[in-house]
Amino acid sequence: MLAVIVAALGYFVDLFDLVLYSVVRVPSLGAAVGIGLPPAPVDAPPIGTLEQLRQLGDVLMGRIPGDITSAGLVILNAQLIGMVLGGLAWGMLGDRRGRLTVLFGSIVVYSLANIANAFVQTVPQYAALRFVAGFGLAGELGAGITLVSELMGRTRRGYGTMIVAGVGLLGPIAAAIVGQVMHWRHAYILGGCMGLALLLLRIGVAESGLFTQVTARPVRRGSVRMLLWPPERLIRYLRVIFTGVPIWWVGGIVFVFAPELARAMGLESPTGTGPAVNPATVIICGYAGAASGDILSGLLSQLLRSRVKTIVVFQLGLLAAGAAFFTLGGRSHATFYALVYALGLATGYWAVFVTVASEAFGTNLRATATTTAPNFVRGFAVVIVTAWELLKPGFGTLGAAASVGVCVLALGIFSISGLADPFGRSLDFEEE
Repeated sequence: MLAVIVAALGYFVDLFDLVLYSVVRVPSLGAAVGIGLPPAPVDAPPIGTLEQLRQLGDVLMGRIPGDITSAGLVILNAQLIGMVLGGLAWGMLGDRRGRLTVLFGSIVVYSLANIANAFVQTVPQYAALRFVAGFGLAGELGAGITLVSELMGRTRRGYGTMIVAGVGLLGPIAAAIVGQVMHWRHAYILGGCMGLALLLLRIGVAESGLFTQVTARPVRRGSVRMLLWPPERLIRYLRVIFTGVPIWWVGGIVFVFAPELARAMGLESPTGTGPAVNPATVIICGYAGAASGDILSGLLSQLLRSRVKTIVVFQLGLLAAGAAFFTLGGRSHATFYALVYALGLATGYWAVFVTVASEAFGTNLRATATTTAPNFVRGFAVVIVTAWELLKPGFGTLGAAASVGVCVLALGIFSISGLADPFGRSLDFEEE
């Protein structure tokens, strides 16, 4: 049970630190209390994904973007790249050196990076530290889920991963609150200190017995190439990844660009100035729904004794919630926030998705698959947002977002439907 508590609290701090940047981005980069950049011009055109990547290259060459929006996107992309690369590195390390090594190492990296974030003075410093923080954050969830799955019984591990994800998804809510009531530099210090405090709890956690057993045999472990060959294993891995992509259609478009979507629906700022909806309120509503959904999906998977059926139920729920959001969301601010909660609730199969990633692969490849899959899903947000940008001229802001959602949901349902249901499967097996 200690492993479940530690993994849950670790994921809480993980998501707190991950979302905190989005909450404090504007004040941390602004002229009043931050680095000193001006806001983007009101009539500035949207910044496309290719332009974002070009600007990231400019920062690496020492050229600093001139406004909050441009710099913010550069820093966000640096964090995202760090997470993708970190997912690969921590995943392989988890299969080669152990689950606990990743749990300890990743939290040290992102905790120290977040504390250092409190003292940044320039955009390049900020981008570099968000890259390091993203690299560290990438290892937390996969290692925690892998350890919990291997330590708990085959019919009860769904409860453990449910608690990990349910508690963890309260982290963004805490970040939204803290980011509004604390100075942004103090908020980063708080996040880093919470992570370092968790190290004391982790001292008493035992390593997975399955991992200890596999190290005694001459088995290849933690090889990314093993995920790519033979074709059956690659297809299995891709199906796992694409199962989770619809979740980040919501996270990458609806949650992040809620003010733009609300404005396209006809909503205006209640105060007459500022965004059409409050970004912090969107995060609180969305992640409160996601936390509730993770508890429900975990319980449903145990009741149905099926991960696949549970995910399909939630994906169909996401389709219904998305249809309601785009047709009814513009009626009022209260309706908009309520439907954001409903969308978050429908993405609550994240816990079951990560559990499937853990159960679908052998002990010598489990941490690699479980750590990389959710980070590739997060990275897929770049593709999702790019597709949205490309479709907007022809379909409009709302039509493009809805079209991308339908496509990724169709891909997600197709992917999970082709996976063998891993519920109750013994995890004492290896990939050849």
